[in-house]
Amino acid sequence: MSSNDIIVSLDIGTSKVRVIIGEVANGAINIIGVGSADSEGIRKGAIVDIDQTVKSIRSAVEHAERMVDIEISEIYVGVQGNHIALQSNHGVVAVSNEDREIGDEDIDRVLQAAKVVALPPEREIINLVPKQFLVDGLEGISDPRGMIGVRLEVEATIVTGAKTAIHNLIRCVEKAGLHISGIILMSLASGMMSLSKDEKAMGTVLVDIGAGSTTLAIFEQGGLVATSTLPVGGEFVTNDISYGLRTQTDQAEKIKLKYGCASVTDSAEDQRFKITRLGSNVEKEFSQVDLANIIEPRMAEIFYLIRQEVRRLGFGAKVQGYVLTGGTVNMPGTLTVAQQELESSVRIAVPDFIGVRDPAFGSGVGMIQYVSKHMTIRNSGAVKKQASRKTGTAAPAKPGMIERIKNMFSEFI
Repeated sequence: MSSNDIIVSLDIGTSKVRVIIGEVANGAINIIGVGSADSEGIRKGAIVDIDQTVKSIRSAVEHAERMVDIEISEIYVGVQGNHIALQSNHGVVAVSNEDREIGDEDIDRVLQAAKVVALPPEREIINLVPKQFLVDGLEGISDPRGMIGVRLEVEATIVTGAKTAIHNLIRCVEKAGLHISGIILMSLASGMMSLSKDEKAMGTVLVDIGAGSTTLAIFEQGGLVATSTLPVGGEFVTNDISYGLRTQTDQAEKIKLKYGCASVTDSAEDQRFKITRLGSNVEKEFSQVDLANIIEPRMAEIFYLIRQEVRRLGFGAKVQGYVLTGGTVNMPGTLTVAQQELESSVRIAVPDFIGVRDPAFGSGVGMIQYVSKHMTIRNSGAVKKQASRKTGTAAPAKPGMIERIKNMFSEFI
């Protein structure tokens, strides 16, 4: 990788579209630009209006471009949702070099072998994540390059998704005038930013609570072993406030962001606000305690559903803790309610970069870290300049996205 590469991530959420520009200099990541826009064409994490989604993507990209005077031409896109599935597979090849030294070509071939799996016609591979390599039966190898052997194996996790959802996502990004460098499972990216090596090894649930949905990613023995999406999130809290205080939804969202508290015991009676109620021109005053009495039951329900889903997936007794991320966990008192409902150790993960110290940016920052780490392993210039200084020149033509997806395994090892 060159000494100064630009990586751009795109996180299309239910409430916000976020673009993050990261600069990788001598192995260190600096966040140099951030852009966000309201999501108009997304419902519960799924694209329901192509044109509105394209408009939101363009708005977020332009916001990020203005911040650092950079023209974005290529981007890494995050994907998540209940259509995502994981399955394990095994690949085996004979080492082709005469001197029996394992090289990049051998690794490419064994990954291709692991990618050969029977899939229904409506599904396709998004990512292939190696769990470990084996050289002549020796297990636990993370990078076999340069080792001597005659038989190379890989145990990998294949991430698949619904073709319809993936192709709609691709269509939105390309209609916004961007080339897609790669599609990354958000849970993998968030796990890189949010979890320590020990947390991944011991058994941890990474919970991303967004506006329209909640995504669970269970990590065990160092890798992602299960993922699931629940159709609940911060929008439900906003709707409860709207009904409870009898006010408009946009007003309820503003009140939630400014005065919201997830726990009644953590709320303050002297924090007061006035709102105009539906069907009236007269403002009525409420306290933060009143608001917390509306919010806490919904937040408790969300964490109850999270715990039940972990049990349903068969990891109830194996989980050592929970790590929370996503915009909704920013609300004061969230940790208190989570600890009560999950009955486990819980913490909130916050990106440690200036300008993005907010759990809502966890996935976007994680994508930049994921790309940076997994591209430098190959040391072949795989991380290209994702943006170019504004010069007025057109971006060069790129190969089709479908062709790139067919060979994406080579980008993520």
